Amino acid sequence: MTAIVYTVGNFKGGVGKTKSATQLAYDNARFKNRKTCLVDIDPQANATKILAKTGKIEMIEKTISDALLDQNIENCVTHIVDNLDLVACDTRFRSFSKYANSIEDEKEKIMILSKLLEPLKNQYDDIFIDVPPTISEYTDNAMAASDYSIISFQTTDESFDGVKKYVGYQQYMVKTFNLKLQIIGIIACMIDPDDVLDEDILNEAKSLYGSNVFSTIVKFQKRLKRYSREGIYLVKYKNGNYDQWDFQAHNVFIQILNEIEARRTFLEKEE
Repeated sequence: MTAIVYTVGNFKGGVGKTKSATQLAYDNARFKNRKTCLVDIDPQANATKILAKTGKIEMIEKTISDALLDQNIENCVTHIVDNLDLVACDTRFRSFSKYANSIEDEKEKIMILSKLLEPLKNQYDDIFIDVPPTISEYTDNAMAASDYSIISFQTTDESFDGVKKYVGYQQYMVKTFNLKLQIIGIIACMIDPDDVLDEDILNEAKSLYGSNVFSTIVKFQKRLKRYSREGIYLVKYKNGNYDQWDFQAHNVFIQILNEIEARRTFLEKEE
């Protein structure tokens, strides 16, 4: 087992990036039955908060800050639910940039996270990394540690500009440091499916990036908003049926995971 590593990013905040990362990780573990770990490297720790609520965990003692300090990430893994673990983050990790910039060699500076994650790669099928929405040492390290990137954006001009910057910056990183990193897909999160402007921006994204835009669109759902506040769950009734609103929310990301799997299979055959 060698984990496939995905970074979920965008250079614009508040665009569904963390929601996409946590939902994909949860549904990958539950419905794809793949052993999954989410690594949170955003000092705001929003992904950590969501998954802690998901696992009904009140206190996480060890985070990636401790892993960096002790150079032992295996002691900093928190179990959430079946097949899903978390390497949590906290505000102490804001010092990561200072630590990275203390390293003179540019290639070594971006390989910190990759080396830190190495012991986990034999323990999981998939690792998802949630990053801050910035051009920084965090993003550099996430890109260097990943096989694929997933870009999440909302159908607004500012968010779409974040996609363009992210794609351009990834191309720069791949060329400069000879990274084996590919974009596996762009997730469009529509704020208002009935709004003409949202539809125009979605069509512009498809025109510019073609099949890189997932055919599955994440449309606004109150249940997804609730998961951010209460943690992710899926109610199953005694008759074996799922709650329809839960299933509808999860099914979107199951379909995206299906697309990821198909694209990954295609890309691996091309190598």
